[in-house]
Amino acid sequence: MGPHPAVAAIRLAVRRVLHDLLTEHSAEHHRERTSAHRSTETSPEPPRTAPARPQPPLVLVACSGGADSMALASALAFEAPRLGIRAGGVTVDHGLQPGSDTRAAEVVLRLRELGLDPVESATVTVGRDGGPEAAARDARYAALDAAAERLGATAILLGHTRDDQAETVLLGLARGSGIRSLSGMAAVSGAGGRYRRPFLELDRQTARKACMVQSLPVWDDPHNSDPAYTRSRLRHEGLPALEKCLGKGVVEALARTAQLSRDDADALDAWASQAEVTVRDATGLLECAKLYALPPAVRRRILRRAAIEAGAPAGSLFARHIEEVDRLITGWRGQKAINLPGKVVAQRQGGRLVIRQG
Repeated sequence: MGPHPAVAAIRLAVRRVLHDLLTEHSAEHHRERTSAHRSTETSPEPPRTAPARPQPPLVLVACSGGADSMALASALAFEAPRLGIRAGGVTVDHGLQPGSDTRAAEVVLRLRELGLDPVESATVTVGRDGGPEAAARDARYAALDAAAERLGATAILLGHTRDDQAETVLLGLARGSGIRSLSGMAAVSGAGGRYRRPFLELDRQTARKACMVQSLPVWDDPHNSDPAYTRSRLRHEGLPALEKCLGKGVVEALARTAQLSRDDADALDAWASQAEVTVRDATGLLECAKLYALPPAVRRRILRRAAIEAGAPAGSLFARHIEEVDRLITGWRGQKAINLPGKVVAQRQGGRLVIRQG
């Protein structure tokens, strides 16, 4: 008799990601060997030592102790040894609740009991920039990046589910930030594709059921039910209200919207990258007449990228900022310079758009 369907589902999701990582790891090793071989061909005395066998990749799981990440940790602990992959874990102590250090120590113990090694706890200081949720997220990812660099990890698995994806799409819709916000979380993200999200096609109940049938203890973060947090209100009030009004299937539909939006956004980004070369003059300045001829979605992507390259922080650059810059091209009436985040200034001069530090 095979495993419970919920356990089988989480293991399959993790297995697929690990297979992808192994393929990428093998390809990288092949490139390194090819490069080394070419260098020895030009060397007067090529080394005669046999090429070293590649070390198995290390994959970490980011685990809070909640049902989603504990299910992910259990699946990684089961699948990784069967594929010759080293598996470890990291838990982040945000220090936002009494006893958070004790909770982190318990998670470390549980991960080690699953057979993961190495396992670490990282303590962070959460700032205030962007609000409490954004600040905690920034601190958490900084700690995970540091752990990956220190341990030499190939990837970090994150336990975001289809429900989390639906919430992210709705939050993006509320911000009105465009199609990229509606694309939600990518299955692969971070520098070099470091972060992987195996559970984006699984619902939250599947992860919780997998923990229950495996007798895995889980920790329910009180912040997840605290109405002071926007995502918590959306989870416990907003989505249930939408399902009551529109019927079941809202979460699945929002997740599909995320994927479709991501495909469209990727295509537009690629178009903008190609078009940007054609709208710059010999000195590298953007030509307003050529920008005007582009579709708005492509033109605004070029403007946003130019602002970020000039020093505007991407997280502080909103749609309204880009719309104001766009009016220098589409509604030119001799306007003054536009001030952007990061002390960046955009102004029109002699038919050129100049975006630079003010």
